[in-house]
Order: sequence, then structure tokens, then C-alpha cells
Amino acid sequence: MTENSENMDTLSQNEDDMLICLPGDRLCRVEDNIVVGQGTYEQGGYIYASKSGIIDIDESNEKCQIVSVHKPGFHLTIPVTGDVVTARVLVTTPKFAKCAIFCVRNVLLESSYRGLLRKEDVRETDKDRVDIYKSFKPGDVILARVVNQMEQSFLLSTAEAELGVVVAYASDYRKNRIPMVPIGWSEMQCPQTTVKEPRKVAKVLPESSIKSEK
Repeated sequence: MTENSENMDTLSQNEDDMLICLPGDRLCRVEDNIVVGQGTYEQGGYIYASKSGIIDIDESNEKCQIVSVHKPGFHLTIPVTGDVVTARVLVTTPKFAKCAIFCVRNVLLESSYRGLLRKEDVRETDKDRVDIYKSFKPGDVILARVVNQMEQSFLLSTAEAELGVVVAYASDYRKNRIPMVPIGWSEMQCPQTTVKEPRKVAKVLPESSIKSEK
């Protein structure tokens, strides 16, 4: 999200566009006229989200804008086989990636579910040549399909072309928080540093084109 007051003005002008955040996401820089509200905290001169939800910019106070995060009418949603989910990659190993599922179809979850993406479920073809470390990195946001429910987690797949990484930052993201852009279906690039990194990139299509399998 934004990190300066100019973009805060842009946010307030586009009230119809919901901005979704996760716990720990950096929202903006603290300034004299930008202060923390509910669901956020200040650290190192920046405002961070303390929970997942919708970012709200309250401009009712003439002296400042209050940045808060709220959860809009959550109800219990459990992923089922065939659902397309949005997840954040937490850990990668040679055989699988552990993920946190935070959105099922178009429903933002109050708490995340555990997801497991195995090496053999990353791509449709050349499964024996898949390298997890060249497909995903911790922090990546991915689209995946639920293929099975296990005892404590959900088995995921990104084999379809429309599934895979949709948001990623370069490995030196602490220095540069600009999202990378796809330059193919197996590579992304930072538009500022031009650094390239391998990923299993999602071929993003209009929302209506990616449907859950029931």
C-alpha cells in the first residue's frame, strides 16, 4: 500500500475500492496529519495493520486522517475442494510450500487456514523438473485451487495457468517495497532495480473466468 500522504489523498478519493490488508502489512508513513486508529499500530515511523481486514481512512477530523482496519461482517467460511483461494506463502522446502489461506473465493477470512502446496502440484507439465525455490518465496501472494482437505490443512494446486503468484517482492524487499511485475509465466522483475527472479506466475484473467469447481 501507499507510504506517503499524497497517496493517502488518492485513497480517500476512491472510496468504492476496498483495500484489503493482512496482519503486519505496512500501510503508510506516520505524519502530523496521519495517525493510527483501531486495528493498526505504529513502529519505526510507519503505520502497520495489526489484523486482516479493510483499510479505512477517516477524514471526519479536520486536523488529521485516522488510519484503521476493520472487519466487515465476517461469517464462517470454510474452503472446500474446487474452491479458488488466495494465500500467502510462509515457508518453502524442496518438497512443498506452506501457506496461509486468507481469502476463499471473494470472501476475506477472519482467521487464516493452513495450506500445503506440494512440488508435484505446482505445474501441469514437467512435474519432475519443478523447483519449489524457483516457483515461490516466503511472502508471495498466490492464487491456488483446493484439491483436498487433510486433517489440519488444505492441499493446494497451482497447476492451472491462471493460478500461481499474483503479488511478489524482490528478495531485497526491505530496501525496495515496489511489487515485481510479470515478464513471462516463469519470471518477474522489479520495475525499479530491474532485478529478475523466477516464479510460477499466474496468468491473471478476469474474475469471471476463474470459477470454483463444484
